[in-house]
Amino acid sequence: MRKGRQSWRRAIRRDWQLYSLAILPMLFFLTFRYLPMIGNVIAFRRFRPGGSIFGEYWVGLRYVKMFLTDSTFWNVFTNTLVLGGLTLIVCFPLPIVLALLLNEVRTRYLKRFVQSVSYLPHFLSIVIVAGMIMQMLSVDGVVNQIVDALGGEPSAFLQKPEWFRTIYVSSEAWQTVGWGTILYLAALTTIDQDLYEAARIDGANRWRQTWHVTLPGIRPTMVTLLILNIGTFMAVGFEKILLIYNPLTYETADVISTYVYRVGIVSGNLSYAAAIGLFESIIGLVLVLSANFISRRTVGTSLW
Repeated sequence: MRKGRQSWRRAIRRDWQLYSLAILPMLFFLTFRYLPMIGNVIAFRRFRPGGSIFGEYWVGLRYVKMFLTDSTFWNVFTNTLVLGGLTLIVCFPLPIVLALLLNEVRTRYLKRFVQSVSYLPHFLSIVIVAGMIMQMLSVDGVVNQIVDALGGEPSAFLQKPEWFRTIYVSSEAWQTVGWGTILYLAALTTIDQDLYEAARIDGANRWRQTWHVTLPGIRPTMVTLLILNIGTFMAVGFEKILLIYNPLTYETADVISTYVYRVGIVSGNLSYAAAIGLFESIIGLVLVLSANFISRRTVGTSLW
């Protein structure tokens, strides 16, 4: 124990400048991530605006029982699972595919052009993206003008529940795929080129080289990002959904985060919203731990 303490003190004394860089990030996470967790106590206490920030009196599992018996909550929960699942299924493999395709491009200028075009949407604000979606899909927008030119009937896409999931997942793919490709392109540069040479000597074509050399080489990165994506599975995209959904599309668009916003912030029932948010967080934690455990046991790669 003493040797461990001495080594820590020696390391801090030697590299104190580097350790000091971690102070601000640690303060940020402490202030905005860990301290707010204390507020979860109001999920079990009756909170009234203007009263104690920790609630007025203890009510136990009253709010938990309320949302577990609320049919609206279960509809919202189902929407969250469906949207989260579709986003994961569509948006997780696309960066891998794009990275593999770009890795095969030998024309430097074409590769840089495709990278720049695919990265650009990531730097656009969610508000701008939502505005673009609403402009393009409005009754007199670009999409309906194309439909009308082809002899179709213009439609109010954003007011139809059956179209919301397609619109949301498509916009998520457009906005995130290019940025996610960066990590995989960086991982591809770490693969030993001698492995490709050995595969070619053994008669492997480009497809077999990709399957037996490239994909195993970037597997740790793939697994790490998959676990992180599973961790945010229940969160979905609160800001974008809040901006583009409306009461007509609640049937398929309303998710836990937007429901919590309406119940807690708009309606003022903060204790009920806290109980739902705590339930969502517990599910997210269970998903991360489960994904990490399964990954460690099956492929030998995990976050910890």
